[in-house]
Parts: sequence; C-alpha cells; structure tokens
Amino acid sequence: MEWLDALVLGIVQGLAEYLPISSSGHLEIFRQILGVKLPTGETLEFDVMLHAATVCSTLVVLWPLFKKLCISFFTFKRDYDFYYVCKILLSCIPVAIVGFCFKKQVEQFFGNGLFIVGICLFATALLLIFAHYSDRFIPANRGRDISWLDAFVIGCAQAVAVLPGLSRSGTTIATGIILGDKRDQMAQFSFLMVIIPILGEALLDVKDMIFPAAAVSVATTPEVGAVAMIIGFVAAFIVGCAACKWMINLVKKGKLVWFALYCIVMGVICVLWQ
Repeated sequence: MEWLDALVLGIVQGLAEYLPISSSGHLEIFRQILGVKLPTGETLEFDVMLHAATVCSTLVVLWPLFKKLCISFFTFKRDYDFYYVCKILLSCIPVAIVGFCFKKQVEQFFGNGLFIVGICLFATALLLIFAHYSDRFIPANRGRDISWLDAFVIGCAQAVAVLPGLSRSGTTIATGIILGDKRDQMAQFSFLMVIIPILGEALLDVKDMIFPAAAVSVATTPEVGAVAMIIGFVAAFIVGCAACKWMINLVKKGKLVWFALYCIVMGVICVLWQ
C-alpha cells in the first residue's frame, strides 16, 4: 500500500467513524476507488489500526468525562458515573459475542464488492429517517437517561453494525433516540461504548503479530508497510478529533437526517458500481 492511499483511508476513517455514514463501508468504497487490494487478514488489521486511532480521538475529545468515569468506576463510588460505566460494559456484551463466535462469518462480508455495502447504507438511511421522525410515532418518555435495558438494546445494535455499510455510530445513536434517550448522552455513550471492543480487537492483532504461528490469517509477505500504517493512524486521529466534536453538536441539534440522503445516494452508487 502506498503512503498516499493510507493517508486517504485514514482521513476517510476519521470522518466516517463519527458521522453516521459507516466507516467500514466507506473504507471498502475507497479501497475500490484507489485500487487497493490486500489479503483479508491485512485488510482487517489495517482497519482495526485505523479504528484504534479514532478511539484515541475519542479519548482526547472526551477526556474530562472519561477521566471522571474511570475515577468513579475504579474507586467503586457507586454513584451515577459508576453505573454509567457499568451500562457501557453491558452494551459491549453483544458485540463481544459476535466477535468471538461469528468472526469468520462477519469477515466474509468484507472484500466482496460493494453490493452489500450499498444495501447496508440503505438500511442506515432508513434507520436515521425513522429516528428523526420517532418523536411523532413514539412521543412518550422522550429525553430520559439511558436505562439498563436501553444499554443492552443499543449494544445489540452495535453488534449488528459490524456489517460494512451499516454505520455503527448512526445505528447506536439512532437506536438510543428511538428508545427516547437524551441526544447529548447518546452521542457520548455511542463513542465511549466502542472503546472496549476496538481495543480488544487491537490486542488480539498484537498477539497475532507477536505469535505469528498461532495467527489464522497472517500474510507471509506484508503489503502494508510501517510508514503507511503510521500515516494512516495519524490522519485518522487528527481528522477524528475534529469529526467527534462536530458529531456531538450535530446530534444535539437533531440534524442527522441529512446524512440519510447521503447514505441513499452512496448506496445507489455502490449497487450500480457492483
């Protein structure tokens, strides 16, 4: 992979991780545009590295909140922040089950053209539209705190959003809005709940690199060099910091529905491209 390709993919990841347009779907789209073809194992490792960069962006932007949550949780204060972290941990259970039990099945959806990406982008658009108008259909209990059941349901939404083209942030935030949770809480909750799964996947990749004999899909001749990795990481981190702040403001203002139109257009392009 050339360094310029890594730069473009890093910028795409930084934007699409936070905006409700699917980072995995757009990485697949731009790989097709740039003509980047990597073995499935290296593709997933590079994507995980980019996701780790955006996790770092989340920690930087939400550091005051993250620090407060960590202090409360690790000192067992049993206050609102402590139970907030417990809800985040609860929301990670569904995606952990998918990651451990259905990883090979999920990997089959990646690197197989853009048709699935297009269909999932349509699904993202419909979910964003429904969330935008949910106040009219589900008027009760609007603007409440995230409950235990809400956290688990949102976690299930995140587990489904592992498919390329189905936006993780869009799916989780829209699900929370449909359930009636506060918009500002949902943006922060959505960005914090992805930290544990991404770091867990990154640790597994590190294990595979340290013990290559135990790895299932490690390429014998790596095609992603260290320079490309670093450039992609830095680009995703810098752009991710700006996109994270922007997205939090957009969720508060309730302007996510405009991204539904974008997802529909990109979905049509993906299907026709295929």
